[in-house]
Amino acid sequence: MKHARGMRRTAATVATASALALALTAGAGQAAASDELLGHPGPDGLIWVPEQTGSGGFVSGGLATWLDTHTTFACEGGGSIEVAFRLDEHPDRDPAPFTLNCPAGSPARITIPLGTGLHGGFGATVTASTPSTRWAATVVQPE
Repeated sequence: MKHARGMRRTAATVATASALALALTAGAGQAAASDELLGHPGPDGLIWVPEQTGSGGFVSGGLATWLDTHTTFACEGGGSIEVAFRLDEHPDRDPAPFTLNCPAGSPARITIPLGTGLHGGFGATVTASTPSTRWAATVVQPE
């Protein structure tokens, strides 16, 4: 019985995390393939937010401690996005919040290396300066 309760608690945690990730990206408009801000990260990808309009973010877990971790953000449409990170198990390695200017005509892009040895949950909060600013994000751990 104790094992079954633990499994239910784990399943509930996974379901809650999935619902939160969905809620953070709900309402995102999909870009046409030719207007894609960031392409799919491929097999090394942990997270792919193909497009979000306005403020939002993402949460995840499952980092492989032996792999390097990189996160990339892109935006366009005027205004800017401010990005803040949270690494649950490594608050000393949270990258400083940064602002990325989002030109009206072509996407701006930045990649932030997070390094190796990370584990546990992590997330990013994106605050857009305008509700029409488009942004996308990926988190990858290249093998």
